[in-house]
Amino acid sequence: MKTDPLAGRRILVGISGSIAAVKAPLLVSALVQRGAEVRCVLTPSAERLVSAEALACLSRQPCALEADQWSHRTSRPLHIDLAEWAELVLLAPLSATTLARWVHGLGDTLLASTLLACEVPVLAAAAMNTGMWESPGVRENWTRLGAFPRVLPLGPSEGLLACDRQGQGRMAAPELLLLALESLVLRGWERDWQGRRLLVSAGPTREPLDPARCLTNPSSGRMGVLLAQAARLRGARVDLVHGPLAVEPGWLEGLACHPVRTAAEMAVALAANQPEADAIAMAAAVADHRRAEPLAEKLGKRELEQALCSGWEAVPDLLMELVAHRPAGQRILGFAAQSGAVLEQARLKFRRKGCDLLFANPIDRPGLGFGAEQTMGWLLGPGDAVEPLEADSKHAIAHRLLTALLMFRPPADADPAAAPGWRIPAEREPRPVPAAADP
Repeated sequence: MKTDPLAGRRILVGISGSIAAVKAPLLVSALVQRGAEVRCVLTPSAERLVSAEALACLSRQPCALEADQWSHRTSRPLHIDLAEWAELVLLAPLSATTLARWVHGLGDTLLASTLLACEVPVLAAAAMNTGMWESPGVRENWTRLGAFPRVLPLGPSEGLLACDRQGQGRMAAPELLLLALESLVLRGWERDWQGRRLLVSAGPTREPLDPARCLTNPSSGRMGVLLAQAARLRGARVDLVHGPLAVEPGWLEGLACHPVRTAAEMAVALAANQPEADAIAMAAAVADHRRAEPLAEKLGKRELEQALCSGWEAVPDLLMELVAHRPAGQRILGFAAQSGAVLEQARLKFRRKGCDLLFANPIDRPGLGFGAEQTMGWLLGPGDAVEPLEADSKHAIAHRLLTALLMFRPPADADPAAAPGWRIPAEREPRPVPAAADP
């Protein structure tokens, strides 16, 4: 089993003056529980909103305050020590003031000077009032930050703010910030999906039998949602067509979500979004059969057996429909959840479906498959190419699949001078973050 990508990492948490600072203790606690080493820096405004004592207790490290920056008791400036100690930096929340200081190179506070001295990946999660977020100055500063190397910016989400305004300005959910930190370790900060649009399906469908019963499966939607969010963190615009999900709600932030229940509803949503997509990942676990006419009233136990044996029809193959109607150059990744002889069944399915790539994974092994945090399997490509993917987190597998999908070139886009065939990228260990000097 692969280790947690955040375990053992030295993570510096910078907290600036936004009411979202009250969520910082939850983040710090979650990071420590996952085995990370954590140190915190508070701006003067943030000191009024969150307790330095609480952060020190949760992190098991002293919390750095503005008054600590210069002292005759230390031989080196604190902001240099902090910058060189960190392997990753999490700014949560990032206020408009700290953002302006950072992008304009001002080092007049401990946090601002630490950011200027940092040479490691930074995850920056903005949070502020909607009017502030939409002001021209903040928008310009945010655009400039997006061009910084080693920075992964996460804009705020929409919701009810502390000022009672409904709008964009809420800091990204803690569970999404943890996922984004994982992504920095697994893949880095490059936005190689920038300018591309990905369409993802996820979760199960539910085909009603009567008002109380339905045909469905145990899919949680985790694999598809992680694919969608990983692509978004790598710069893609993502449309997520999903059935009923059992995942962290914050993982859906920043995605264009299209919730459905039945296979027919999913087919309509996929067809509507297919023309604009550069690539499609069909991770949903779609039901194979449905009632030709769902019953209007709940059946009694005696009538149920008869109803289960008749009145069903096959659901059209949604993946094959997408393949048949795709525009030129569109890449399509299929999924095959199998038991038994997985690879043999997957090869047959790959030839029949006509998609560009197919990820086949077993669902009959402990700790893998539907609802599990980990998966494994085989990635099938053209020319009988097969690459085994060892057991790993679904987030790590999602990044590998996205890289393979990005590398693939449909025949219409192929370079005639290029060598024939296509090689699935070999598995590698999580990307090491740039090493910081020991303090």
